[in-house]
Amino acid sequence: MKDILDAILASDSTAGIAADVAALPLPESYRAVTVHKDEAEMFSGLTTREKDPRKSLHVEEVPVPELGPGEALVAVMASSVNYNSVWTSIFEPLPTFAFLERYGKSNPLGKRHDLPYHIIGSDLAGVVLRTGPGVNAWHPGDEVVAHCLSVELESADGHNDTMLDPEQRIWGFETNFGGLAEIALVKSNQLMPKPAHLTWEEAAAPGLVNSTAYRQLVSRNGAGMKQGDNVLIWGASGGLGSYATQFALAGGATPVCVVSSPQKAEICRAMGAEAIIDRTAEGYTFWKDEHTQDPKEWKRFGKRIRELTGGEDVDIVFEHPGRETFGASVYVTRKGGTIVTCASTSGYMHEYDNRYLWMSLKRIIGSHFANYREAWEANRLIAKGKIHPTLSKVFPLDETGQAAYEVHRNLHQGKVGVLCLAPEEGLGVRDPEMREKHLPAINLFRDALAERTIKHSRDI
Repeated sequence: MKDILDAILASDSTAGIAADVAALPLPESYRAVTVHKDEAEMFSGLTTREKDPRKSLHVEEVPVPELGPGEALVAVMASSVNYNSVWTSIFEPLPTFAFLERYGKSNPLGKRHDLPYHIIGSDLAGVVLRTGPGVNAWHPGDEVVAHCLSVELESADGHNDTMLDPEQRIWGFETNFGGLAEIALVKSNQLMPKPAHLTWEEAAAPGLVNSTAYRQLVSRNGAGMKQGDNVLIWGASGGLGSYATQFALAGGATPVCVVSSPQKAEICRAMGAEAIIDRTAEGYTFWKDEHTQDPKEWKRFGKRIRELTGGEDVDIVFEHPGRETFGASVYVTRKGGTIVTCASTSGYMHEYDNRYLWMSLKRIIGSHFANYREAWEANRLIAKGKIHPTLSKVFPLDETGQAAYEVHRNLHQGKVGVLCLAPEEGLGVRDPEMREKHLPAINLFRDALAERTIKHSRDI
């Protein structure tokens, strides 16, 4: 691995990397972040909050997997932590080994994925090392990012929208050999050009969440947002919400940003949002107890939204918290409006008053990641400097457990990155002139975290 890293760092062009990398032998093993099958019950009896990713995530040497047709091996310079990495680490809603076992039974190459360990991670930025038979678009030395849609495309169902393919999986969550590692195995059609003005860790951060937010909010497969729409965005400074906020602003919509602290509210203002609700400060409690919601709080919330929008209800609700917020989301949406959901971080069993849905002709749309075209378009907007990474903090590979813990406990803002092969932050920029134009936006979340840290130190 050292020779591969040296070749990448020594070259000042992708052409130079190509010549060096192609000539180097692959190592027999590499370091990766894993969970172990024999530890899947380690948190039995604990609440979700009590489960600690630092205890379940391991960094260890694993063998380089066999390269198949239509696939690529990528030297991973940087990756990032998503909620699916957290779910994997705490074995919720079920251990991911069930996914790997199912994949292992699907075809001969799928058997590679059914292992007693799972290499996790659904983002990467890095350099192509090898390509398998039938790969023409990518070559050793290419600087790439990867989206996390792994799909077989042998069924007609997937050819109109690849997310509908019955053999669609999320790479690094429902497959093995993910991106939180020094080498990753991907299908070649997961690869996209690395934005030239970003560092490795910045380029690795948007992938999953940026594409997910694009489909959910912008695409015709999601809410189909248009100019003038009012868009309620839960967790507007978080991994998903920070991209939804940017898409709303860039698309001529008005984001109504829901956050949980003054610091997160300031980040939304820095992105350009004006309508902001700090639900902690304003004391919204949508559940009276574990079993009973409080419609009075829905109404109070709806009134607050109208105060911020000039008397209008929201056209779209960008949903991902799930159980805690879903009843309120259905209630506050305007007649004929859309609630689009991509996750359930606070619980999967949603409850809402259906009268407010059917009698007001509202729609609930399920949205899961993005198809290849949507992921490519979302990455293109990053490469053009229209949408920016929301990276706030970076950890070394050995501290991925701590990174996942902070995401699990909602101690983060934006995205949390992980350096894999990259020895330090700030490497990989190919277009410094473009970077200079967008530097304040690129560093917005980091600067906010630094300012918060300084203020905390002063208070102490």
